[in-house]
Amino acid sequence: MKNLYAASMPCCAKVQDGMHEKVLGHEKHFWYEKHLRRHAVLYKRSRRQERRGMTYFQFIHEVEVKVREETEGNISVYIHSAVKNNGTRRHGLTLAEKGINIFPTIYLEEYYQQFKNGSSLETIAGDILRLYGEVRFKHCFEGGFLRNFQKIRGKIVYRLVNREANRELLEETPYEEYLDLAVVYYVLLEVNPYGMASLMIRHEHLKMWDVTQEEIACEARRNTRRLLPYEFGTMGALLEELSVMKEDDGDGKDDGKDIMYVLSNRIRSYGAAAILYESQLDGIGAYLEENYYVLPCSVHEVIIVPESAAPGREALDFLVREVNETQVDEEERLSNHAYYYDRQTRRLTA
Repeated sequence: MKNLYAASMPCCAKVQDGMHEKVLGHEKHFWYEKHLRRHAVLYKRSRRQERRGMTYFQFIHEVEVKVREETEGNISVYIHSAVKNNGTRRHGLTLAEKGINIFPTIYLEEYYQQFKNGSSLETIAGDILRLYGEVRFKHCFEGGFLRNFQKIRGKIVYRLVNREANRELLEETPYEEYLDLAVVYYVLLEVNPYGMASLMIRHEHLKMWDVTQEEIACEARRNTRRLLPYEFGTMGALLEELSVMKEDDGDGKDDGKDIMYVLSNRIRSYGAAAILYESQLDGIGAYLEENYYVLPCSVHEVIIVPESAAPGREALDFLVREVNETQVDEEERLSNHAYYYDRQTRRLTA
C-alpha cells in the first residue's frame, strides 16, 4: 500500500527539516488514503445506481455477451422470447450446441433480481453456464422422431391451465374443458432434477400425425399417471422436507392431525393435473372420510382441506386470491377460487 501511494504522489519541494519532512509524508499519506476511500465509496454508489438504472432488457443483452465470451466455439448463444402459461412473455438465453438438435433455454428473470441485489454479471454468467452443464442434452433426438406418432404416443401427457387467461394460446391447441380450466397436451421429452423438457401439442401436430384430439386425450390419460406419479402428503411434512418449518412456539404438543394436505406429482412440476388421475379424488375422500375443498395454489400443486377444518367457502376463495396476488408468479397461477368435492356425487365443482 505504501509503495502504491508513493508511486502516485507528485514530486514536491524538499523540506530541509528531516522531522518536518517525515510528518509531511504522513500527512500526504493520510490525504491520499482518505481520498482513495472516498473514491471507493463513490464507485460502489455508482455501481448500485447502475444496477438500479439498468433495465431488464439491457441486462439480458449484457448477460448474453458475458455468456458468449465464456462458451466454446461449438455453442451458439442467443436471446429467446416465448409466450408461456397465462399469456406471460418470458425472455431467456438459448445455448445451442452443434450436433445436438434440442437445447435448453435458461430464463433470466430470477437472475435479474440477483443482479439488482448485488450479484455481478460475471457471477451470474458463471451460474448460467454451470446450470447449462447440468441440463444440456447430451444426445440428439432421432431424425423424424417427432413426426412419427408411434414413437411419441407413449410420451403424451396432459396439464391443467386457466382457460380464460390462455384464450389466445388455446386457439392454437387442442384442449378439453374441465370446470373453468383447460386440459392441454404435451409430449414429455425428458425429466431431470431441474424439471421437464416438453413440446406443447398444437393443431398442426394433429395434422402431421393424422390423429384426432380424442386419440391424443386417450394417450394422455394412459400415460400421465404412469410417467408422472402422484404425490400426496400433509402440508407439515412438505414444509419439513423443504426445511422451512418454524419452531413450535406453543407447548410442543401435537394433536396428531394435519388439516391441510398437498397433491402434486413426484417432480412437482404441473402437478395440479393429478386431480385428473383416475379415482384420485375418490381416494382422497375415502382417506379423509369426508368431503373436502381443493385450493388451486398453482399449476404445480393443489392443497386439500377437509370440510370439517375449513373456515368456509368465501374465506377460502379470499385466501386463494390473496395468495395468488402476493405469492404466486402470474405464469404459475391456476385459478382464483376454491373447488369442492362431494363424496356422494363423486364430483368436483367450482
